[in-house]
Amino acid sequence: MPLIYLVVAALVIGFEQLIQWKYGPMGIIAFLALTIGIKAKNTMIGGIGAVILVMLLAH
Repeated sequence: MPLIYLVVAALVIGFEQLIQWKYGPMGIIAFLALTIGIKAKNTMIGGIGAVILVMLLAH
């Protein structure tokens, strides 16, 4: 079980680094807002993060 948590944590960190490398600090802010919005069940924060990510991807 702890091995699964370690693998998931490594994947999340790797994904965050990929976003920051490709889309810069704004990408990591959008990803964090989306994640916080989902975990807190706050649609406004999650929506803001999703919109920023879409705008960065549409670039």
